[in-house]
Amino acid sequence: MSTRASKDLETFENPRPERDYTIRIRLPEFTCLCPKTGQPDFATLHLEYVPDAKCVELKSLKLYIWSFRDEGAFHEAVTNRILDDLVAATAPRFMRLTAEFNVRGGVYTNVIAEHRADDWPTPQAIHLP
Repeated sequence: MSTRASKDLETFENPRPERDYTIRIRLPEFTCLCPKTGQPDFATLHLEYVPDAKCVELKSLKLYIWSFRDEGAFHEAVTNRILDDLVAATAPRFMRLTAEFNVRGGVYTNVIAEHRADDWPTPQAIHLP
Protein backbone atom coordinates (compact mmCIF):
# COMPACT_ATOMS: atom_id res chain seq x y z
CA MET A 1 0.00 0.00 0.00
CA SER A 2 1.38 3.40 -0.90
CA THR A 3 0.13 5.14 2.24
CA ARG A 4 0.67 4.07 5.82
CA ALA A 5 -0.96 5.02 9.07
CA SER A 6 0.79 7.89 10.81
CA LYS A 7 0.50 9.95 13.98
CA ASP A 8 1.65 13.06 12.06
CA LEU A 9 -1.05 15.67 11.54
CA GLU A 10 -0.28 18.13 8.77
CA THR A 11 -1.84 21.57 8.57
CA PHE A 12 -2.18 24.41 6.10
CA GLU A 13 -2.76 28.13 6.52
CA ASN A 14 -6.37 29.17 7.04
CA PRO A 15 -7.41 30.95 3.81
CA ARG A 16 -9.79 33.29 5.73
CA PRO A 17 -8.36 33.78 9.25
CA GLU A 18 -10.29 37.03 9.72
CA ARG A 19 -13.63 35.17 9.56
CA ASP A 20 -15.25 32.71 11.95
CA TYR A 21 -16.49 29.74 9.92
CA THR A 22 -17.12 26.10 10.73
CA ILE A 23 -15.46 23.08 9.19
CA ARG A 24 -17.32 19.79 9.63
CA ILE A 25 -15.63 16.47 8.89
CA ARG A 26 -17.27 13.05 9.16
CA LEU A 27 -14.99 10.02 9.60
CA PRO A 28 -17.15 6.87 9.41
CA GLU A 29 -14.35 4.29 9.50
CA PHE A 30 -12.66 4.79 12.89
CA THR A 31 -11.43 1.57 14.47
CA CYS A 32 -9.53 0.80 17.65
CA LEU A 33 -9.33 -2.26 19.89
CA CYS A 34 -11.15 -2.92 23.15
CA PRO A 35 -8.43 -2.83 25.84
CA LYS A 36 -10.20 -5.60 27.77
CA THR A 37 -10.97 -8.13 25.02
CA GLY A 38 -8.82 -7.08 22.06
CA GLN A 39 -11.91 -7.09 19.84
CA PRO A 40 -12.34 -4.23 17.36
CA ASP A 41 -14.45 -1.22 18.26
CA PHE A 42 -15.94 0.79 15.39
CA ALA A 43 -17.07 4.41 15.47
CA THR A 44 -18.07 7.34 13.35
CA LEU A 45 -16.17 10.48 14.33
CA HIS A 46 -17.73 13.90 13.79
CA LEU A 47 -15.20 16.73 13.91
CA GLU A 48 -16.40 20.34 13.97
CA TYR A 49 -14.10 23.29 14.39
CA VAL A 50 -13.66 26.99 13.90
CA PRO A 51 -10.07 27.40 12.69
CA ASP A 52 -7.74 30.17 13.71
CA ALA A 53 -4.45 30.31 11.78
CA LYS A 54 -4.33 26.65 10.69
CA CYS A 55 -6.59 23.96 9.22
CA VAL A 56 -5.98 20.22 9.36
CA GLU A 57 -5.01 18.59 6.06
CA LEU A 58 -7.48 15.80 5.25
CA LYS A 59 -5.14 13.07 3.98
CA SER A 60 -2.97 13.36 7.08
CA LEU A 61 -6.14 13.24 9.22
CA LYS A 62 -7.21 10.03 7.47
CA LEU A 63 -3.79 8.42 8.05
CA TYR A 64 -3.83 9.61 11.67
CA ILE A 65 -7.25 8.04 12.25
CA TRP A 66 -6.01 4.79 10.67
CA SER A 67 -3.14 4.69 13.19
CA PHE A 68 -5.52 3.63 15.99
CA ARG A 69 -6.59 0.36 14.34
CA ASP A 70 -4.17 -1.79 16.33
CA GLU A 71 -4.28 0.16 19.60
CA GLY A 72 -6.30 -0.75 22.65
CA ALA A 73 -8.19 2.24 24.07
CA PHE A 74 -11.24 3.03 26.13
CA HIS A 75 -13.74 5.15 24.19
CA GLU A 76 -13.39 8.11 26.54
CA ALA A 77 -9.59 8.07 26.43
CA VAL A 78 -9.22 7.76 22.66
CA THR A 79 -11.76 10.51 21.96
CA ASN A 80 -9.96 12.95 24.27
CA ARG A 81 -6.54 11.94 22.91
CA ILE A 82 -7.63 12.63 19.33
CA LEU A 83 -9.07 16.00 20.34
CA ASP A 84 -5.86 16.90 22.22
CA ASP A 85 -3.69 15.99 19.22
CA LEU A 86 -5.88 17.99 16.82
CA VAL A 87 -5.87 21.01 19.12
CA ALA A 88 -2.08 20.79 19.47
CA ALA A 89 -1.68 20.70 15.68
CA THR A 90 -4.18 23.42 14.72
CA ALA A 91 -4.79 25.65 17.79
CA PRO A 92 -8.42 26.29 16.74
CA ARG A 93 -10.78 28.88 18.15
CA PHE A 94 -13.21 26.08 18.91
CA MET A 95 -13.20 22.33 18.31
CA ARG A 96 -15.68 19.56 19.12
CA LEU A 97 -15.13 15.86 18.53
CA THR A 98 -18.09 13.50 18.80
CA ALA A 99 -17.33 9.78 18.72
CA GLU A 100 -20.36 7.57 18.06
CA PHE A 101 -19.29 4.02 18.83
CA ASN A 102 -21.21 1.08 17.38
CA VAL A 103 -23.16 -1.23 19.66
CA ARG A 104 -21.16 -3.65 21.80
CA GLY A 105 -23.05 -6.01 24.09
CA GLY A 106 -26.24 -3.99 23.69
CA VAL A 107 -24.54 -0.72 24.68
CA TYR A 108 -23.96 2.31 22.46
CA THR A 109 -21.39 4.87 23.59
CA ASN A 110 -21.17 8.49 22.42
CA VAL A 111 -18.29 10.59 23.71
CA ILE A 112 -18.25 14.36 23.11
CA ALA A 113 -15.13 16.38 23.90
CA GLU A 114 -14.64 20.12 23.32
CA HIS A 115 -11.91 22.74 23.27
CA ARG A 116 -12.45 26.50 23.31
CA ALA A 117 -9.65 29.08 23.01
CA ASP A 118 -9.59 31.39 26.05
CA ASP A 119 -9.86 34.54 23.96
CA TRP A 120 -12.60 33.35 21.59
CA PRO A 121 -16.03 34.81 22.36
CA THR A 122 -18.87 32.39 21.84
CA PRO A 123 -20.92 33.57 18.86
CA GLN A 124 -24.60 34.21 19.40
CA ALA A 125 -27.01 31.99 17.51
CA ILE A 126 -28.81 33.70 14.66
CA HIS A 127 -32.33 32.55 13.89
CA LEU A 128 -33.66 33.63 10.53
CA PRO A 129 -37.41 33.74 9.88
